[in-house]
Amino acid sequence: MTQIIYLNENSLEDASNRGINVPQYRKPPSTTKIGIVHIGPGAFFRAHQAWYTHQALKHKGGHWCISAVSLRSRGVSEALTDQDGLYCLAELDKETHFEVVGAIKEVLVAREQYAQVIARLTNIDTKFVTMTITEKGYCLNSQGELDLTHQDIKHDLQRVTERVSAVGILVEALSIRHEKGLPAFTVISCDNITGNGTKLKKSIVAFASQTNKKLSDWLAKGLTCPSTMVDSITPATDDALRDLISQKLDIKDNWPIKREAFLQWVIEDCLPSDRPAWEEVGAVLTQDVEGFEKAKLRLLNCTHSSLAYLGSLMGIETVYDAMQNTQLITFIEKMIDEEILPSIDGPKELDAKQYSQDILQRYRNPAIRHLLSQIAWDGSQKIPMRILPIIQQNLEEGRSVRLLCHALAAWMHFVRLRLAKDERLVDPLASQLEKLGKSCSGNAQSDVSLFLSISSIFPASLVANSELNSALVTAYKNLAPVLNNNQHSWFV
Repeated sequence: MTQIIYLNENSLEDASNRGINVPQYRKPPSTTKIGIVHIGPGAFFRAHQAWYTHQALKHKGGHWCISAVSLRSRGVSEALTDQDGLYCLAELDKETHFEVVGAIKEVLVAREQYAQVIARLTNIDTKFVTMTITEKGYCLNSQGELDLTHQDIKHDLQRVTERVSAVGILVEALSIRHEKGLPAFTVISCDNITGNGTKLKKSIVAFASQTNKKLSDWLAKGLTCPSTMVDSITPATDDALRDLISQKLDIKDNWPIKREAFLQWVIEDCLPSDRPAWEEVGAVLTQDVEGFEKAKLRLLNCTHSSLAYLGSLMGIETVYDAMQNTQLITFIEKMIDEEILPSIDGPKELDAKQYSQDILQRYRNPAIRHLLSQIAWDGSQKIPMRILPIIQQNLEEGRSVRLLCHALAAWMHFVRLRLAKDERLVDPLASQLEKLGKSCSGNAQSDVSLFLSISSIFPASLVANSELNSALVTAYKNLAPVLNNNQHSWFV
């Protein structure tokens, strides 16, 4: 029986001899320095940005290892410190592929190792800070600006003790660098926030301006915060994954991770020349991050929601299962070709047609169990972002909205039927929708009018559009056979 390898730098040679894909740049005596600090070392970061950096180190070298910093939680540090930051990545597809990722060289906890974190951020070798801290971690108000009333920001501005917010810690480190005559590091937000780079820089400058105008002026002129877009499904680590790593690789890994084969990292093309070779291992540098975001909302998010509502009405449980239904596939492909792609004037770096095919292939991944019921959550927030802008543009430009209206009508039926069955509705407008649902009768004209009366979802210009109203009523009627389990030709 093969002996289990306990993953760390000293075991890499043994793992390599057994045919395991390990990072050669981390084998002792490794001289690769830390050049990046990452705040928020969750699973997505380790499956995404750390993997891109790992690939850049493998293929192009450089001193770009990562110091991963958790603001409060000790979990990642406890799991990975004994492993010298190493972990196994399982890439899930029809076949599962494994490799050991070595980009992380240390894991710190700011709450317990504050001085070490500041020392790392102010080290001359640190040239980038990347972040995955979720939207909540930026302490923004409803206008997308730094919330000076947020308790963490108020605490950090008082500077009574060590700072606790990411923005506060970054400003402290940048202040020290400014005093020492060191250049500012580049800060890259990798969270799903529209215009994340712009909002992050404004927040950092706004925080600095509260205490040090000279510093805020320096940051306003010289701090680089590119906007980004990121994408890859990264399911949570479970014991089944740990057992799989143990069985397939004979490796004991405290915290392996898994993700789908598809991944995307789009970065605003304003990075300094001295950088990891991210763009040579799959990242895209562009002047039009917003164009990529628009394409993602329309080709990925819109079709995702459409599958969720239509599939749920048809009694289908997962995205993969939905993609086994010929009628749904035909509908989605037709909607993409006839109503979504014509609305996209994509960036020059994006082949929108190929991107749409890549998305459909992702949906066919048998290793990813993505529940339609979860995608269907929060429809009142998602529909105004994912579906209505396409409908609005197509109406203005004289294109069809017939299929998009079927997706919208499916959401209306989904809400109505869940409430009729006294099932829980996960939505910020749940109470309002519950009152509306009690008034729904199944009559297309009256039900559609009730839903269109929700002004926080539907703008007045759409409500007043006769073409939209007619298409929605027709779609609502067309879906009746689906509800009666007679599903042929419901959208033709």
